Amino acid sequence: MSKEGKKLSSTAYGDIRGEDYVPFVPTSMAMPETTGYSIILGIILACLFAAANTYLGLKVGLTISAGIPGAIIATGVLKGMFKRNNILEANVVASLAAMGESLAGGVIFILPALILWGLQLSIFTVITVTIIGGLMGVFFITPLRRYLIVEEHGNLVYPESMAAAEVLVTGSEGGQGFKTVMTGLGVGAGYKLFSGGFALWGEQATYIIKNYQGTMMGFDTLASLLGVGFIVGTKASLLMFGGSVIAWFALIPLIKFLGVGLTDPLFPATKIISEMSATEIWADYIKYIGAGAVAMGGFISLAKSIPTIVTSFKQAISGIGTGENKKVSRIDLEAPLLWVILAAAFGFGLTWLLPIINGGILGGLMAVVFSFFFAVVSARMVGIIGASNNPVSGMTIATMLFVTTIIKITGGVSQEYMTKCITIGGVVCVAIAVAGGTAQSLKTTFIIGGTPKNVQLGMFIALSIAGAFAAFVINMLESAYGIGTAEVAAPQATLMKMIVEGIMTAQLPWTLIIIGAAIAIFCEMARISILPVALGIYLPITLNAAILVGGIIREIAERRFGKDKKRRDEVVEKGTLLASGLVAGDALMGIIVAALVASNINIAFGKGFLTNITQSDLFSFIMFILLGLWIYLFSIKRNKNA
Repeated sequence: MSKEGKKLSSTAYGDIRGEDYVPFVPTSMAMPETTGYSIILGIILACLFAAANTYLGLKVGLTISAGIPGAIIATGVLKGMFKRNNILEANVVASLAAMGESLAGGVIFILPALILWGLQLSIFTVITVTIIGGLMGVFFITPLRRYLIVEEHGNLVYPESMAAAEVLVTGSEGGQGFKTVMTGLGVGAGYKLFSGGFALWGEQATYIIKNYQGTMMGFDTLASLLGVGFIVGTKASLLMFGGSVIAWFALIPLIKFLGVGLTDPLFPATKIISEMSATEIWADYIKYIGAGAVAMGGFISLAKSIPTIVTSFKQAISGIGTGENKKVSRIDLEAPLLWVILAAAFGFGLTWLLPIINGGILGGLMAVVFSFFFAVVSARMVGIIGASNNPVSGMTIATMLFVTTIIKITGGVSQEYMTKCITIGGVVCVAIAVAGGTAQSLKTTFIIGGTPKNVQLGMFIALSIAGAFAAFVINMLESAYGIGTAEVAAPQATLMKMIVEGIMTAQLPWTLIIIGAAIAIFCEMARISILPVALGIYLPITLNAAILVGGIIREIAERRFGKDKKRRDEVVEKGTLLASGLVAGDALMGIIVAALVASNINIAFGKGFLTNITQSDLFSFIMFILLGLWIYLFSIKRNKNA
């Protein structure tokens, strides 16, 4: 490999056609990839991340990134324990590890609704839904891979994919870049330990604007969000924050202003508006608007993608039977189209015929159609904001609106039919989450120079096994605390339960959903990217504001060097490496803290120590800004050997 090959080239981020991009490991170089080391280690990490994310998701409604920490663990274990400095093997490990996060998000967002109804959620049910949805999620990306990852190279950022690629490269090559990543890793982990672990400062800083209908502004003071914001930049983060401005500075004050005189709760809320906080109004009203915007954005995205989907299928079909005579480059070796067709056939047949799902012919058809539709949307979304912030629950809400309505019309409104809605929705939800994770890993694979087919096959094996660990954690938490209690709120599953009941009883706020759809249509007409704006409405303003801060830090760092393109590129590269480490460190320490909490080990001594400071929103915000200032100063500082 040439000297320039010791680091990820600038063309990995764009400025070149995807077809002309030369991967980090050139296709002319043979290197082991799918080995016993990579598959077994990848499966182990997938199981660990599935367990950790299942706990966190049921507890707070969020999951943590697995791809980036998986990349760091992969390079560390393969080099340190097995003396195998092989980046393609490490990429397979990281890709399989990422499936832990994806399947956990797919499972916990909807299946626990059965427990909330007082029904049993068996381990076998969770595993079955995981395998069916995972099969479709992994392989439905195949016809779209070339368009989303190769043709859109440089247009779709895939921030976490690029961060994982940087980690893999610096981990395998060492040097200054690796030190930068490890510095970010250490600071991100330490910041998380002191805030989320020791509770020496909070992980959110908010301010209630009492004179403006009590709306709220704030930040999720997380190192990982600063890192994501730096990687994404200001373009996407500004659009996301713009959606939050619509929600928190227009819609919420408007609802409070018009509803303050009401003496009865306004559906779907159960409290009168005058007594509701901004967060409660967002949860009870605005999230439906956001879900409507996400759904309409999905439909528009699919409609615009139809020509490329058709082209991709035609290219795949034309290649059948010619593969033996035509040499295919390693990075273009796709899973066969037959696998895609079989995934759809198995998804349809098993959803239809398995008694544990009992979806019927119509249910099987809906499972396949919605899984494919939202696989397209999910794969594109992670290209904008990364898999960690992929609004899987929002797309699942859109799915449940249609599935429940159709089942009600064609079946009935009994508990049996509501259970059927949840299990069908569970299959689609897993497919959506897994599709996003798959697209993210395939982008990293493309940048590094791996084989898509091998990675996809390994990911399906990993999620099939890891599903059992997610099921075990769900049952453990149900036995220990009870799903739906204050200890394990399961917020998304509670929302899915409410949607199914709302449609079955004709009590769903369609007006709010249609308002969201109208906002999405306006964005399309105004040539504004819909999905970032829809995400801004659907996700809390605290999350989007924190990401924007990271984007602003990058913008300031770039502008400091004006027309000096070489120096500017150096700063962005160094900052991106640091941001990658921050995201990874936050995620890794988050898993450790979650394991301690799950083991009933309390390390949050800060809650009883100088509480006027440690529990202060101002102190949390100051620490967040100081971290951002350090990122800026570190990024613009020249390396000693430069």
